[in-house]
Amino acid sequence: MNNEILWLIRLGLNEKLFTRDQALGVMRAVGKAGQLMDYAQKLIDDGIVTDVAKLETVAGDAMTRAAGGPPPGNPLLDDEPAAEADAPAAGGSRNPVNAAAPKFPFKEIASLDDQALAAALRQLLIDTGKFGASDLHLSAGSKPFIRKHRALTPITDHNLTEQESLRLNTVLLAEHQKNVFLERRDYDLALALGPENRYRVNLMFHKWGASGSYRMVPAGIPKLDDLGLRNLDTIRKLLTYHNGLILITGPVGAGKTTTLAAMVAELNEQRTDHIITVEDPIEVVQTPKGCNVTQREVGPHTKSFFTALKGALREDPDVIVIGELRDLETIEMAISASETGHLVIGTMHTSDASTTLNRLLDVFPPAQQTQIRASVAESLRGVVCQRLLPATGGGLVVACEIMVSNTAIQALIREGKTAGLRNTMETGVKEGMCIMENVVLDLYNQKKISKETALINVSTKNVRQKIEPSASTAAPMGTPAKK
Repeated sequence: MNNEILWLIRLGLNEKLFTRDQALGVMRAVGKAGQLMDYAQKLIDDGIVTDVAKLETVAGDAMTRAAGGPPPGNPLLDDEPAAEADAPAAGGSRNPVNAAAPKFPFKEIASLDDQALAAALRQLLIDTGKFGASDLHLSAGSKPFIRKHRALTPITDHNLTEQESLRLNTVLLAEHQKNVFLERRDYDLALALGPENRYRVNLMFHKWGASGSYRMVPAGIPKLDDLGLRNLDTIRKLLTYHNGLILITGPVGAGKTTTLAAMVAELNEQRTDHIITVEDPIEVVQTPKGCNVTQREVGPHTKSFFTALKGALREDPDVIVIGELRDLETIEMAISASETGHLVIGTMHTSDASTTLNRLLDVFPPAQQTQIRASVAESLRGVVCQRLLPATGGGLVVACEIMVSNTAIQALIREGKTAGLRNTMETGVKEGMCIMENVVLDLYNQKKISKETALINVSTKNVRQKIEPSASTAAPMGTPAKK
């Protein structure tokens, strides 16, 4: 069984994110061949975990610990979490240090003053980006790790102490930022080391001390043509509307932020409008071109997504971009804005178009269901759902599902029959629609992904048999159960 999933279960039980019975149920649904992100997404899709930010933090911790092997015992069978799970891993790691990875004097941290330590950490972040890694993890009780092409590898054999990790993760903060982090115990920020080096940073405390996750932000604004998305003409058509709702969805780490930034850049070049973005934090800086682009960050510039969206309606916007639709008030305001002459683009943590609509609608109380389904049916322009899959030649390849609103889709939403979306999307190929499983099959037939990767990302019997005639019909990790 996947060590990352075992650690996620162990840590999730410790944090009381779910029960052992719920963890077992998700494991049965997704099967033993699945991956951590799919297991986590299933927890979200089934409504078991609603605190997505907390789950992301626990998942990151699980990936770090899994590099040293599985947790002691079996978290699905043990009556109580093993005591060893609370202690930092000692000794060697099953995951060897990457000798080619960026270097840093971790064993000399105590002898460096703050100025020297800050300079060394800046250089480590820059070198990590140049190395092609997407993330750097600095966590107390663990070896520092980098993530490259989904794989985590340590860059030293030195385990960070509580004091070392706290210094490393606060040395680049301004005094007021450090105070906020120490008070809240959680802190998200955008870190800029010059115009070419930007990072999305999450700082938090766990049982062993401070921990930081540093996500590399691409230096340039990506172009839609360069992302590998399917049916680009269809996506561009969605961006021609001047009102309505467009949703960009996918599991954690699926590239939603990159796609959203590319869409904003395209609008910025093609239109002469006022674009307001609400992000947490601001990752990709959009320089005004044809449009006036107003970027706001939750925390420094506004209290929440909801308050920023409420204020945006009085700020003469044409396009409103919401970094994440995560609660009832924000979703309700976004739908209202899309009905009143604004193009609203937002992201959600969902695995496919059907799950997206169910999540969007189910946050509303039963008394509002009829009204909200009618509103969504009228305002929704389309859903772009994506996943990043390991490519056979190294790196990652994007798999993209597209749903475009038409008369049939609108009727299904209005009547609450989202189970029929798949069939309608399969018949909407001429309108630019595509199903995730068919896209995965195409990628496999083009030899861009392996058979194992393809089987993990499809669930229906006929598609699985096209990949491997003898394949099991068990649903893979992260795929929603058929209604």
